Amino acid sequence: MEKDLVEFIAKSLVDEPSGVNINVIQGEKSTILELKVSPEDIGKVIGKHGRIAKAVRTILSAAATKTGKRIVLEILD
Repeated sequence: MEKDLVEFIAKSLVDEPSGVNINVIQGEKSTILELKVSPEDIGKVIGKHGRIAKAVRTILSAAATKTGKRIVLEILD
């Protein structure tokens, strides 16, 4: 569910939605989502001073309260 949420948000932000790729790494108490976008779109996903990335992480933590797991979003360049 969280992967779909991040994918939807990222594809809405970037100019090249086909370049959005999310890798999920499941841990015992946490899940890591690695977000990779096209090099031209990395700034759109991070935002000025990281505001967009912080907002996406806030939405993720709110969505993760149901499962009780911790979710970490890593934006790869």
